[in-house]
Amino acid sequence: MFTFGPGSPEGDGTAGTGAEEPAPRAGQATAAGPLPSPPAPPQPGADAAPPPSPSRSPRRPGPSRRPGGPGARLFGWLRERSLGRGLFVDPARDNFRTMTNLYGSIHPADSVYLSTRTHGAVFNLEYSPDGSVLTVACEQTEVLLFDPISSKHIKTLSEAHEDCVNNIRFLDNRLFATCSDDTTIALWDLRKLNTKVCTLHGHTSWVKNIEYDTNTRLLVTSGFDGNVIIWDTNRCTEDGCPHKKFFHTRFLMRMRLTPDCSKMLISTSSGYLLILHDLDLTKSLEVGSYPILRARRTTSSSDLTTSSSSSGPRVSGSPCHHSDSNSSSEKHVSRASQREGVSPRNSLEVLTPEVPGERDRGNCITSLQLHPKGWATLLRCSSNTDDQEWTCVYEFQEGAPVRPVSPRCSLRLTHYIEEANVGRGYIKELCFSPDGRMISSPHGYGIRLLGFDKQCSELIDCLPKEASPLRVIRSLYSHNDVVLTTKFSPTHCQIASGCLSGRVSLYQPKF
Repeated sequence: MFTFGPGSPEGDGTAGTGAEEPAPRAGQATAAGPLPSPPAPPQPGADAAPPPSPSRSPRRPGPSRRPGGPGARLFGWLRERSLGRGLFVDPARDNFRTMTNLYGSIHPADSVYLSTRTHGAVFNLEYSPDGSVLTVACEQTEVLLFDPISSKHIKTLSEAHEDCVNNIRFLDNRLFATCSDDTTIALWDLRKLNTKVCTLHGHTSWVKNIEYDTNTRLLVTSGFDGNVIIWDTNRCTEDGCPHKKFFHTRFLMRMRLTPDCSKMLISTSSGYLLILHDLDLTKSLEVGSYPILRARRTTSSSDLTTSSSSSGPRVSGSPCHHSDSNSSSEKHVSRASQREGVSPRNSLEVLTPEVPGERDRGNCITSLQLHPKGWATLLRCSSNTDDQEWTCVYEFQEGAPVRPVSPRCSLRLTHYIEEANVGRGYIKELCFSPDGRMISSPHGYGIRLLGFDKQCSELIDCLPKEASPLRVIRSLYSHNDVVLTTKFSPTHCQIASGCLSGRVSLYQPKF
């Protein structure tokens, strides 16, 4: 039925292969019966076995196998996982071969359609951290809530905002935030959805996305006014939260925080990607107050080889050669930071990500996501003429800086794939799976599940020497209009997608 790997519900990776069962270790239970009785003690004068070495403790008896076929064991494992028991509860664990096989078994016929009727296009989908609620941001001022397990509608926030709802972000399992083209952010509590907790005012144009620092409980929002604003939810009242403008740039499209909140990435419609290193959200950054480290194009592996051969030896982790033209911008760096040999807090790096086929043409970075372990960034780019669209993965390069004022990381294109380029003018939001092994990407009237290789290996285990295509694991087409957004469940083997006509589809294995 499925191919099971080590650590899967089968436990030994040989189920269904016809391989010979290995002999059990001493003291280990077998599938046929209980543990054998211990051997009788040796008689005096007989040759006794030597005692175990003090440096080596005897092996503990292994767990006995469950009775039943592969289907019974698989359902038992899934049941324990849904109840919060077993070794596979944490979606960030490394062994996800079984989950990969489950995702690979999804078919369009297994999807459940959640009709949003007259609520307009679906712009964003967001699960609660425990996977118990799926929220839908709609074009016509509304937010929908569903139970993703039973596929039942819970509630409609009919007047959540006065304009399009663009993004939803959960702060915990109960509190979530929404943002809108009406320039406001609203806080909601699942336990009391009749009224908002509060409404936040501060942006002067459409608010497009929300981030949250769980350590400091600071809410971070960005909008088409070019502003990144920090909101202190620790001092939230019915009138709102204290806020301050943190950063400003022109043509801002999306803003994201790395999982450890050490970096902020900002994409622009002019094709630039801005990275703030050693992030400190407590400081406001006025124009010219932050040190600009360098502005350059991201490199591929072939560029690294050419550059290293032409410019001589270079420190590992430095993807490009520094030119003297950046010396003026480096003067912003404090002398103390130069003496210490580290980059200052909130230092800015400006990049032009390399896009296949777009080397000599401009492009717009419409969607920006981060690997759940902080290893890479995921971009959806379209050409300025809207005739090409790409999904690209860029690895964060860590290493010693060439100069004391150089950044400690940069981006390198590792994987890419060309998209269908359907629904021009609309932003398509893509995402990583909870373990980071797969990507779900809108593709025409459906979605594609993409992997770094056919086995859906970890990114760090299959980094190519040169940028290589992403592998299509499965294509799912179940909508009658252009898909705009997709999302993995954080706790269950489930994917959600929403389209321009307002339909939400849930994909999950069916046995």
